[in-house]
Amino acid sequence: MKIPISLAALLLTLSLVTPASGPSSGPAARAGPLAGPAPVIGAGPAVGAGPVPAPAWRWPLNPRPAVLRAFDPPAKPWLSGHRGVDLEAANDGAALFAPAAGRVSFVGVVVDRPVLTIDHGNGLRSSFEPVASTLAVGTTVAEGDVVGQVQPGHCGRAPPCLHWGVRRGDEYVNPLAFVMDLRPSVLLPPLATGAE
Repeated sequence: MKIPISLAALLLTLSLVTPASGPSSGPAARAGPLAGPAPVIGAGPAVGAGPVPAPAWRWPLNPRPAVLRAFDPPAKPWLSGHRGVDLEAANDGAALFAPAAGRVSFVGVVVDRPVLTIDHGNGLRSSFEPVASTLAVGTTVAEGDVVGQVQPGHCGRAPPCLHWGVRRGDEYVNPLAFVMDLRPSVLLPPLATGAE
């Protein structure tokens, strides 16, 4: 039996974007790694060798915040850049929600800003500033738990905002990739309507 060319192209395309093996359920499956990093228009260059995740976390603010400043990592780790995103908070003191389950790994002041860090496991850590929190290091949090309150000062006179950074190991990655689908689109050839 001869396979139509358009069907063969479709099967080949699907085999290139579908993982050959891996977990089929649970949080790791929802994060569904792709074959490698892909740049996202407007999100800055891809950082590190890690895959672009499928969105599996919740937004850390409610209602869904506007992005005031995008992820713009430096070309080299020692250069200046924006290693996270700034999100508009509804008001000073707005509740900060854990975007995913984890354990509090840091609560304190860095330079002059109060910071909260959550270790989500698998090498992923979220850091938030400026945030007031009464949680202690080692506290286990579930996705959606209130973990602190946004404090004024990060965006100056602009609307109150939260800086959210995510690291995979020691490398910063785009936090929006965990709450929005930033994976590249795959264009498929049109299906044949007649016999070939």
